[in-house]
Amino acid sequence: MSPENKLLPKRIILVRHGESEGNLDTAAYTTTPDHKIQLTESGLLQAQEAGARLHALISSNPSSPEWRVYFYVSPYDRTRSTLREIGRSFSRRRVIGVREECRIREQDFGNFQVKERMRATKKVRERFGRFFYRFPEGESAADVFDRVSSFLESLWRDIDMNRLHINPSHELNFVIVSHGLTSRVFLMKWFKWTVEQFEGLNNPGNSEIRVMELGQGGDYSLAIHHTEEELTAWGLSPEMIADQKWRVNAHKGEWKDDCKWYFGDFFDHMTDSDQECETDEAIEEKEEEEDEEAGKRVNLLTSSEYSNEAELYNGKCC
Repeated sequence: MSPENKLLPKRIILVRHGESEGNLDTAAYTTTPDHKIQLTESGLLQAQEAGARLHALISSNPSSPEWRVYFYVSPYDRTRSTLREIGRSFSRRRVIGVREECRIREQDFGNFQVKERMRATKKVRERFGRFFYRFPEGESAADVFDRVSSFLESLWRDIDMNRLHINPSHELNFVIVSHGLTSRVFLMKWFKWTVEQFEGLNNPGNSEIRVMELGQGGDYSLAIHHTEEELTAWGLSPEMIADQKWRVNAHKGEWKDDCKWYFGDFFDHMTDSDQECETDEAIEEKEEEEDEEAGKRVNLLTSSEYSNEAELYNGKCC
């Protein structure tokens, strides 16, 4: 790993909370505030199993025995409980810190939820579009995108300024314990996916883990840890999967030239750039030649008119 990548986390891992009372029965939201919804017994077990999987993944490289973990967690009860169960798989020495982060909370649906009204509202959302539809008294996915973007800026400042006091000899892993939509929006922001691509994504399952791993060139990719079949099941298109594979060896700061959703979708009417340049050069040369010819004609005409006027003047004087 290059010196400039030494302080970068080896992995950024997104974990959705375990099964909650609201996942089991949406009627729970009619009497309990969303942030107070608890995990079920099954959800607690799922979180414990997620912790075991995380530990196995992070400790799997024998060449990096001095690994460490830093946790970010949503302030909702179900995510805090999920983190508590995950923590059973880690010793205190391995965890360098944990931060409750309000900006990675669940999408706000608008206080207590009336079951029938929410069912009708979600049908309207499907017609309107999942990203831009704002729940009455709540948020849209676009609103979540804005606060997740702010969180990412803070995360990068923490890394750049070494606020986490990372020992360069330690392999660092960030684990973000959050919610389904928030995790999808996080990936959308990170990989610069479009609204249309976001709309095609599927929600992760309870306690599901999605791993962004640092490639050799300093870029992060989902394709290092996850298979193409997994990415397809998540709703990634073939173009998005190809981009993830490219990122495995891409150098930090590079950009894929044939990134379809930023070029072809907008500029499909354009001709080939090389031919276009040649055409422009030919036009410019032709215009220059025409200007030169016009200039010569003007000069000849001016000289002729001057001579005629001089002869007339001389004749009148004589």
